[in-house]
Amino acid sequence: MKKVNRVRKSQEFDSLIHSGKKLANSSFVMYYRPKKEAQARIGITLPKKIGHAVDRNRIKRQTRMMCEELVCFSSFPFDLILIVRFAFRDKDFAENRRHLKKLLDRLPESDPVQKELGK
Repeated sequence: MKKVNRVRKSQEFDSLIHSGKKLANSSFVMYYRPKKEAQARIGITLPKKIGHAVDRNRIKRQTRMMCEELVCFSSFPFDLILIVRFAFRDKDFAENRRHLKKLLDRLPESDPVQKELGK
């Protein structure tokens, strides 16, 4: 996942979490809102309770790889924040990928504000 497609600043994380809508399952919590830039962006975060820095970095790498496989950043209509839950560690890569795909499938097709504006 390119750095252009990542949410990196803590202010952006906070604004997305507080103004976005929420979906969740056992592996992830996802906050989303319509993108403001040409390309969609994804931020990944997880609590320190999940493990040491090595473990957290491995989980973030895996999650970024899942996002690369599942999301087309140029046409995807939302910016996302993914919060990895503790149950992520107990599942294998394929099962976590399936959980992320289910969350992405639950996203609305388009933004209702854009429908009202006729875009």
